[in-house]
Amino acid sequence: MGRTVDYYLAPQSPWAYLGHQRLADIVQRTGATLRVMPIDLGGKVFPISGGLPLGQRAPQRQAYRLVELQRFSQHLDVPLNLKPKYFPVGGDESARLIIAADLAHGPLGAMHIAGAILAACWAQERNMADDKVLAELLYEHNLPDSLMAQSRSQAVQERYESYTQSAIDAGVFGAPSYVVDGEIFWGQDRLDFVERALAR
Repeated sequence: MGRTVDYYLAPQSPWAYLGHQRLADIVQRTGATLRVMPIDLGGKVFPISGGLPLGQRAPQRQAYRLVELQRFSQHLDVPLNLKPKYFPVGGDESARLIIAADLAHGPLGAMHIAGAILAACWAQERNMADDKVLAELLYEHNLPDSLMAQSRSQAVQERYESYTQSAIDAGVFGAPSYVVDGEIFWGQDRLDFVERALAR
């Protein structure tokens, strides 16, 4: 039986966007079990882990972030707008929709809509916090529009809070983070190590 990878993501993260399809490919190659776990990074994880919202980081860090995003976009051949029209943007609505898709359609459904949301923000200049945009993404990716209503359910909210607490308990401090057998791999640039861990 394959290992399990817990995929902690913030739906508004460009780094999650850059690594999302690569993670899906790794899971398929290794036969691992995937748990898609959106978290409230800025609202609950950062305050206790020392993380800062982008606008509060030192200018040097903000400038270097853009350099690295450009490097990885070119290296991976993944289109990315360095300064998208709708960013910064809240991730709660998208996170809950991903969870609703997971509850209804399993990890594949969750990965499918998560990938669409990430691309909407970072490649398509669309507002991932807008209900109309989220409904459009469901339609475009052949997922039922009933997921919008389900995303507002108490069960989904409780799962969102549970995933966030699970991340905190695991020692996660940034996103994306991938946890295999209790070992944290922070950032899409650690996916080679994730694959090695899953293939042990």
